[in-house]
Amino acid sequence: MTEKIDIPYGLTVRGFLKNEDKILLVKRSSKSKTDPNKWELPGGKVDFGESFDNALIREFKEETNLNIKIGDFSYGFQHDLLHKRTVVLVFELIALNNDIKISHEHDDFKWVKLDNLNELTLSSTSKPFFKNFLKK
Repeated sequence: MTEKIDIPYGLTVRGFLKNEDKILLVKRSSKSKTDPNKWELPGGKVDFGESFDNALIREFKEETNLNIKIGDFSYGFQHDLLHKRTVVLVFELIALNNDIKISHEHDDFKWVKLDNLNELTLSSTSKPFFKNFLKK
């Protein structure tokens, strides 16, 4: 007999896009239910039946207007919220265009040097990635 899961799992993909010595971050909308006004890597939920790569291409286009090529898998972790548990997968990306236009889900974007990350308030889904990434 299979036990019912009390808190469901979701799957999220995020993209790590570098431009020389900077990375692209987007600022969550002030109206966001989760982590308003915090900076994060672009990305989002994988829809039912959708592949990781197609979800990341779709989410990145929706959030930044950028077309991307997906590189290597970078990092994965579990992120727990009160209403769900999320597995987050982060991939390295290459931009195929450079005309950034952010979606209504975000208020701003920024190219940030890794050394300057501590100047920003990062989202709860971006903190674990950067904590691990900066150890390397």
